[in-house]
Formats: sequence, C-alpha cells, structure tokens
Amino acid sequence: MSKMGGYCKAYPISRFREYQGWAEKTENFRIEKEAPSDSQAPEKSHLYLQENYVVTDGIFIDENIIFDDVTPEWMDFCKITLNFEVPVYEPARMKQEEAEQMVS
Repeated sequence: MSKMGGYCKAYPISRFREYQGWAEKTENFRIEKEAPSDSQAPEKSHLYLQENYVVTDGIFIDENIIFDDVTPEWMDFCKITLNFEVPVYEPARMKQEEAEQMVS
C-alpha cells in the first residue's frame, strides 16, 4: 500500500537538475496511461521533494523514487537553492488549550 508522507513540494524538474550530483532513476518515472505504447516516457515537468529529501514522481513518499542520494550537500541545496523547508504545524488542541488559559 502506498504511503503518504507528512509534506512534499513540487518543483520543476529543471530545478533539480541544477544540482551537481543529480542522477535520475528514469526507470521509476510513472508512465501515463494515455501515452502511446511505442513512445518513450514523456518528459516530466514536475517532481516532488519529500520531507525526507527523496525526490519522487508522484505524491507518495515510497513510490516512483527518482532520486534518493540524500547527502548533507543535497540537503543544503534543497534548503538554500530551492528554499525547501518542512513547515512545523502545531496541533489544534494545543492552540485551544492556550486560548482557554488566556481566558482563565
């Protein structure tokens, strides 16, 4: 069964290709059902950077993995060049408890 991560962000594939160590696992590209059977996989316009810094061709964190050479250099590229940052969400219950304390 496919697994959804907590966060991913789509980027044009050209942005990922700016990374010096980029190497695509082209065999993992999704094949569109409406693509003619005698053609090669179509050029992808966007890929997804997952919260664990793995790049996928789709929103699922464990499917169609295109790049998974996660190194400190790759993480820096994602943070600095792509401005990738996983948002920190506070649980709604915590905000409600804080509001109740303010009223008390």
